[in-house]
Amino acid sequence: MRFADIPGLQGIKQKLAQSVQANKMAHAQLIAGKEGALNLPLALAYATYIQCTDRKTDDACGVCAACAKNQKFIHPDLHFVFPLSNIKNDKDADRFKAGITKSWRAFLTEQPFGKLDDWTNYYGGENKQAIISRDESRGIIKTLSLKPFESTYKVMVIWQPEYMHGSAANGILKILEEPPENTFFLLVANATDRLLPTIVSRTQIVQVPLLTDGDLDGYLQQATDLSETARRNILQLADGDLNLALRLAQNDENINQDLFADWMRACFKKGYGDLVRMADEFHQMDKLNQRNLLYYGIGMMRESLLCLSGTTAINRAQEGELKFVQDFSKVMDVMKIEWANQLMSDASYYLERNGSAKMVFLNLSLQLSAVLNP
Repeated sequence: MRFADIPGLQGIKQKLAQSVQANKMAHAQLIAGKEGALNLPLALAYATYIQCTDRKTDDACGVCAACAKNQKFIHPDLHFVFPLSNIKNDKDADRFKAGITKSWRAFLTEQPFGKLDDWTNYYGGENKQAIISRDESRGIIKTLSLKPFESTYKVMVIWQPEYMHGSAANGILKILEEPPENTFFLLVANATDRLLPTIVSRTQIVQVPLLTDGDLDGYLQQATDLSETARRNILQLADGDLNLALRLAQNDENINQDLFADWMRACFKKGYGDLVRMADEFHQMDKLNQRNLLYYGIGMMRESLLCLSGTTAINRAQEGELKFVQDFSKVMDVMKIEWANQLMSDASYYLERNGSAKMVFLNLSLQLSAVLNP
């Protein structure tokens, strides 16, 4: 992974590259961003740049031996720690570790912008809680106590450190504060508020935002053959999340517009029979489309708020969507929009944690009906 493989984020890439050129890299960096931000790809590209033997001004060369190995994530001085559940209950720890490391490298190659859900689905652990166990902290200390094999620098990437067992987090505090010479920690987190304050205090924070619509659209134009209308629909749903945008691009038909409009009309009319029927229909949808519908709804709440405030210049809604937003905003106010937005966000949270889709959507529909008819 190189900086050139990552769309946007030019300012952050430049600062990271300059820190290496000036030999002023912090020994422990917390590369933080909300879910959907490209902080893991950025950390991988940063590690490649650190270990490149023929660095350019703004990126790794991509052709030296170190770059070739990092492209396959097999560089002996690049180490990974990530959440995991021992789905096979394999008592041979070394054998299990070797197998899962192979899966991890394949995952990074096939899904470079993947999220934690994608990873657990990839190795088959979606029904078990993934964690970074306390044994991993011992492994980190043991691994980093060894001299580098090839590079001047050793890099330890800890993905999702918020999933570390408490004793594992405490176990790395000393080495995190005083690592061996030329050793760098890159902690890649989506929820820094769940990290121990003692972990955060030992790191330099690099905040990674979601992509802008312009950067995301530019990437979609290069990577897909979608029409402008399809890309516009995806941009609204993805809201800067490249991983979600690419998944939506595989099925670019936007059915959410009419579905969401019908749903809100049923909520407004207190059509409880229709709401029960629609909850059954939503239950039959796959998880991605269920989540997309909620994301679309949250987007429509944003559009309605902009319409209410008169700031239509930055509206994303177009054509039929815009007509719906204009009509919908007539029965909404700021408090209703805030309430509905929170309810949809909560519903998305429950779905991610395997709540019954039928119950989640029916409960959400009844609460939205109450919001629309106070």
